[in-house]
Amino acid sequence: MANQNPEPFIFLNAAAVADALLRGMDPLMLEQTTQGVLKFLYMCLPDTPVYSRAVLSALPAAAPSSDEDRISALPFALLRDIVSRLPAKDAARTAALSRRWRPVWRCTPLALADAHLLPGVLEGIREPTRADTPAIAATVSRALAAHPGPFRAVHLVVGYYADAARQRELARWVQTFAAKGVQELVLVNRPWPLDVPLPAALLGVATLTRLYLGVWKFPDTSALPQRGAGAAAFPLLRELVLCSMDMESRDVDFLLAGSPVLENLGIVGSRKMATRLRLSGQHLRCVQICLSAVDSVAVVDALERLLLLGSMTRHSGACIRLKIGKAPKLRVLGYLDPGIHMLEIRNTVINAGMKASPSTMAPGIKILGLNVRFGVHNDAKMLPTFLRCFPNVETLHFVSEKTKEVSAKVDLKVWEEAGPIENIQSCVKMMTFREFRMEPSEVAFLKFFFKSAKVLKNAVIVGSKGSFTSFREVMSKLKTLIPENGPSNTCHVVVYESSDPDGGAVWSLKKGFDFSVSDPLFYR
Repeated sequence: MANQNPEPFIFLNAAAVADALLRGMDPLMLEQTTQGVLKFLYMCLPDTPVYSRAVLSALPAAAPSSDEDRISALPFALLRDIVSRLPAKDAARTAALSRRWRPVWRCTPLALADAHLLPGVLEGIREPTRADTPAIAATVSRALAAHPGPFRAVHLVVGYYADAARQRELARWVQTFAAKGVQELVLVNRPWPLDVPLPAALLGVATLTRLYLGVWKFPDTSALPQRGAGAAAFPLLRELVLCSMDMESRDVDFLLAGSPVLENLGIVGSRKMATRLRLSGQHLRCVQICLSAVDSVAVVDALERLLLLGSMTRHSGACIRLKIGKAPKLRVLGYLDPGIHMLEIRNTVINAGMKASPSTMAPGIKILGLNVRFGVHNDAKMLPTFLRCFPNVETLHFVSEKTKEVSAKVDLKVWEEAGPIENIQSCVKMMTFREFRMEPSEVAFLKFFFKSAKVLKNAVIVGSKGSFTSFREVMSKLKTLIPENGPSNTCHVVVYESSDPDGGAVWSLKKGFDFSVSDPLFYR
């Protein structure tokens, strides 16, 4: 009974409701929070491997017919391509069309998404419930047993795996994935509880090239030997994303050590993983860390993009140490936060007001994002020092974070006393400023920026949603900030309102990993 959902809850089971009441928490509020977490998690997942709207339909009886079956006469490779684009249930049904179609599905690498088995889920019309799980699981088991492999992609994202029977079934599936060679696996446990164990057999699926895990307790790796390049757990894995996982530092180390060709790593909303990440490796190109308990991040070797978004340390008073060592390929860094991040470059901790030198600079970075509380004096004091560490930045992205913290007045004088900032003067060609509320501290910084920027060509100002009565008000204020005879007077300025009612940096995991997108921090 503990795994059943009492009314009116979808996510919380009876045990979770009882535990919340025991802790003095509102179960309805916890239910809403869980819904928000899942919504965010699903935004981070890759697209389903087949077209969700592709369906297999019979020709209407009244339609003109022909004795010639032209589709079945197509080359076998083309028939496989057609089947590969259908949801798994329809793809399997093609075997009944004719003798020509019978072997096609079994010869086509399987693409299975359990969300396709529940009408209305992908369209957002309904939420999957625990009552849906047995029927979904039965269909998944039949498909995995019937198909000989390999499995191109398996996305299991709508199931609840809290009870023992479901966990045993999942363990059998994972063994099948290993035996039949799954390449892309997306595996999400819908809460509650949050600590459902992930089958340890997953660490033996050596054919994986892409792996997304959400809301699991990771297997205990403390008793497992650390793997070298010759005995990797995931020798082919190129993309790994961990969402809301219960895991230890050693588990992350195990994964990184066992994935020698890993290119993309994402850590999103991990609850327990206070850890020190050393981002090294000949192939690791992009790392994205969002709303996760991370103590320090060390950057070396081949990394090209590091995106840090949100933090769980703001209210605890703790900081995140960001160490940039020998990272010659690092080009994109964001979002640095003067109130959270302790920046260290080549073993030198960057303190407010210190003079820049070659040993305290990262000259390769071209795109820099900063999350700043402009009204907090200590954050504003650190910002010029941070900027001087990146002398060749050509694009700056600012996010103005709203805060209730009261500090000394931050006006134009504060920025002028900080002195000239070389990259703003001679390098920055593009600047965006998000969540502009026309607060005096923001206005003071923008006035300093436009006065200093000599090569600026484009500026985008994004007003915080609901902060203004009209855009005319914003434009009128901005005109007073740009000197009439200054070098930035010729730059192109675009102003619009934020689409995010909660404010903050707009972020896309998919965009960050996409190297055809030159600037993953820029949004319109």
